[in-house]
Amino acid sequence: MRIAFVSMYTAQLRADGATRRLRRVAERLAARDHEVSVLCAKWWEGEVSAFEQNGVEYVAVTEAPSATTFASKLPFALRRVKPDVVHAANSPPAQVSGAKTGARLLRVPVVVDWWAEREGDAPGGCRRAARSADRVTAPSQMVKTDVREYGAAEDAVRVVPESVDFDLIRRVGTDDRADLLYARRLDEHANVESFFLALAELRDREWRAAVVGDGPERDAAERTAAELRIADRVTFLGDLSPEEFVPVMKGAHVFAQTAAVEPFANDLLWALACGCVGVVEYQARSSAHELVVDCDRGARVTSPQELADEIAAAADYPQKSINEAFADYDHDDVIRRYEAVYEEAIEGYGWF
Repeated sequence: MRIAFVSMYTAQLRADGATRRLRRVAERLAARDHEVSVLCAKWWEGEVSAFEQNGVEYVAVTEAPSATTFASKLPFALRRVKPDVVHAANSPPAQVSGAKTGARLLRVPVVVDWWAEREGDAPGGCRRAARSADRVTAPSQMVKTDVREYGAAEDAVRVVPESVDFDLIRRVGTDDRADLLYARRLDEHANVESFFLALAELRDREWRAAVVGDGPERDAAERTAAELRIADRVTFLGDLSPEEFVPVMKGAHVFAQTAAVEPFANDLLWALACGCVGVVEYQARSSAHELVVDCDRGARVTSPQELADEIAAAADYPQKSINEAFADYDHDDVIRRYEAVYEEAIEGYGWF
């Protein structure tokens, strides 16, 4: 299958949840022998207009990010690529309109992968993007609700979550340096303070905690741990590769999820698959609670005090280093869901 991804921003140019998701999906589809192109703003050096990396061909539509220019040039770029299906990121929404124009001329469907709106995305543009897509993929029920509110048809939206490497989880050993774990990029939405407040309530108990991840709020997080007098029992591990953080998750007993904004709680998914008891502090703009709704090793709370209570209660759960209940989140299983959406969308175009 020839698949054209449309995203003015790529992870190499602007790393965020949406661009990292697009890169992972594109590379995994390429590894399954699909012909994958990413139509984007140029992010590489040199005069060449296309660049290949990890089996994916990146095609420069514009020399620099400009939503209006990018959208206007997209139909011509798509005509050169000649895809069977177009997979467009939802932001900026103008690129979805450009992708739809090009796809209509080629008589191929547009699948919009909806992660989140960025600052500056106008509501009217988001509505046009949601309504013009032949299919929409969303990482969670929360995001699906957002897309439906923009006007996407119920039967056009499919939930396709993030994924984990279950072969890696089964293969590697355990690292028991921490009993309690938090993992996420430490930005303005991390809300690691809730985790630390819960730990402070439990300072009379025996525990070791670790924070995986880095970001602009790390210094503030370290100061908070010091102010709460728990810094000597909390280790900041920084960014870790999957090969490094999976053993830590397999060795931990509880994973705390407290982030305020999370279209999909990928670190929580990894932790649950690694056998952790997941304790989720409910947040209005986080979908994390969805992962523990039917999980027998999970709980939802609404405050740091409740978080502390559930962390203490988790001592009653037996230690586990893998949870096969999450095996259907494996990379291969999830990438097949994308393939099914593409095939369904293409079949819907069979009357042309």
